[in-house]
Amino acid sequence: MKSKISALIALAATMIAASAVSAHAEDLTFKLINGTDSVLTRFYSSPTGVDDWEEDVFGENVLDPGEAMDITIADGRTVCKYDMRFEFEEGSNLATTEDTQDLCAMGSYTIHE
Repeated sequence: MKSKISALIALAATMIAASAVSAHAEDLTFKLINGTDSVLTRFYSSPTGVDDWEEDVFGENVLDPGEAMDITIADGRTVCKYDMRFEFEEGSNLATTEDTQDLCAMGSYTIHE
């Protein structure tokens, strides 16, 4: 009887560990391409439904016209749909742009004028 109980406890522990591993969030990665003629100075992303923007993903970097940058969203969440906000350098003729995308299914994203 003890061996059956031990086996059941071991099986339950294995199942709990397996479900915990599958529940961990994976980093979301994609290539962001600046298809405009203006410098992209700030890029914000937040899960859809969150009222505030997260920190600027670029930090001190910018994305020049025609250039690409690998973006990693490593916020520990298990969601795929994100709102994105793109801000361009002062004096640019481009307005701030916002979009919503499924980052789990996206390999690259090109922002156009």
